[in-house]
Amino acid sequence: MLYLAPMEDVTDPAFRLLCKRFGADRVYTEFVNADALVRDVASTVRKLQISDAERPVAIQIYGKDPVAMADAAQIVEQAKPDFIDINFGCPVKKVAGKGAGAGLLQTPDRLLEITRAVVNAVKTPVTVKTRLGWDEQHLIIVDLAEALQDCGIAELAIHGRTRSQMYRGDADWTLIGEVKNNPRMHIPIIGNGDVTTPERARECFDRYGVDAIMIGRATFGCPWIFEDMRFGLEGKEVPARSMAWCVEILKEHVERSIEWIGDERKGIVHSRRHFAASPVFKGLPDFKQTRIALLRTDTKAEVFQIMDHIVQEWGKGLPNR
Repeated sequence: MLYLAPMEDVTDPAFRLLCKRFGADRVYTEFVNADALVRDVASTVRKLQISDAERPVAIQIYGKDPVAMADAAQIVEQAKPDFIDINFGCPVKKVAGKGAGAGLLQTPDRLLEITRAVVNAVKTPVTVKTRLGWDEQHLIIVDLAEALQDCGIAELAIHGRTRSQMYRGDADWTLIGEVKNNPRMHIPIIGNGDVTTPERARECFDRYGVDAIMIGRATFGCPWIFEDMRFGLEGKEVPARSMAWCVEILKEHVERSIEWIGDERKGIVHSRRHFAASPVFKGLPDFKQTRIALLRTDTKAEVFQIMDHIVQEWGKGLPNR
């Protein structure tokens, strides 16, 4: 099983549907601020919009107050997601620094109180995404996983880094494997962190025995990574994708983003991180000025014109790398 990780400003409906089309077994929304949801903030409520084409889909919430989180979960349930996911893994300062997300790894009793409150508030299966611990001196995930299971969660996703690591260094899957192979654990365990190739996906399944793999940053500008990984996991040859083909998918993403946001410029700006990170353009010689132009333009016609130029200039015979 291959899941699209929840990512703020990334996993909106436009991108989720693309990833689903290429074989993501489950997709997750951007995280939803529980306090803002309870206050009925329009931009937050909008994140609850899901479609049947995305299913199974999880809506992820975060916060630090058990009551607010339970209330938010009940609001989320009305959107009829397949899962309600709790974010105990976000490391950024504006979240973890305020005692939510990965910040709750410093107060595991509070983390468990929130989990119980959410599980008891809804009938929808509740899942959790977290990290190994706050830092290398507090690697609590093995014991925490058992405690979370006792709270009644349906699944647990583990990012193989501590909060103090942020996204630096290599993800450590050793403890993920230890959780999965703990005889006291019976819920599915999802591994996350640095899975960027079909070969690595296979290694993680084989070596650590996880039930699913969650793919995050490797999806940027590359929603077809799910199909590539599925080919690899099934022992099939991963198709060589032409640059022209890949660029057409990036164009489709731009159009979907504009349609979702309802504004051409904002839709393009929202898509830029995918241009910047896409493997399609990596390693092209003398590409700097073209890349700058691509990231500065704010009309669809100009974006597509530059992309077409890239294909004409560099794409002949070049497979996606």
